[in-house]
Amino acid sequence: MPNFTVDLRGRAALVTGAGEGIGRAIALALGGSGASVFVNDINPDRADHVADEINAAGGKAFGWQADVANRFQVGSMIEAMRDRFGAVHLLINTAGVDRPSAATLVDEYDVRRVLEVNLIGTFFCCQLAGRVMLDEGGGIIVNVASVYGHSLARSDSAPYIASKAGLIGLTRSLALEWAASNLRVNAVCPGDIQETAHESLAPGNPQHRLGMPEEAANVVLFLCSDAASFVTGQSIHVDGGLSMP
Repeated sequence: MPNFTVDLRGRAALVTGAGEGIGRAIALALGGSGASVFVNDINPDRADHVADEINAAGGKAFGWQADVANRFQVGSMIEAMRDRFGAVHLLINTAGVDRPSAATLVDEYDVRRVLEVNLIGTFFCCQLAGRVMLDEGGGIIVNVASVYGHSLARSDSAPYIASKAGLIGLTRSLALEWAASNLRVNAVCPGDIQETAHESLAPGNPQHRLGMPEEAANVVLFLCSDAASFVTGQSIHVDGGLSMP
């Protein structure tokens, strides 16, 4: 796969849920493009490992453990990032969980956990980082949603799909509210991606394959670059054509 990079030198990026999968690919891509990366994950070992990968490659990164569903922890994380990097220019909300189950059987805890991490946690990150960005003259937020929350449905995933649909609505609302303040907000909607797709899933898209995490990361890089300066409030599918009519 060809490498895709943009020039993000001088930018400070927070990536939530960056310990594995798409989040890890995004963190590595941002670091490779010159951004200083604050690597968040609920698992501290994963966060530190990804930060070490970026630093070993000549970039600048720092790992930080936090549960995005906890507003206090989100606030502490953002302040720690400002202390270390001096600013918050980019926020990539990748943290997410799924608890596949039939809607009639899913446990109450699992429903709440999926919504709290995927939707409420993302709102906390947007709210608190957005305050900093607005004070600093603008910024960029990219929310990682899902094609299944936009134009497709999937059985046994009702809470997950509800959270991702809500995330797309949140993206549009924040983009409208903050557009005049030089704060762009977009969403990337991956389809079936390696490391995140259900193990038994057979690719049903026209390309007949699972996507790579790096392919989602490339779109995030574009949205974080000056090339996307007139793009806000959009939900961009990265799905091999799965969602085509």
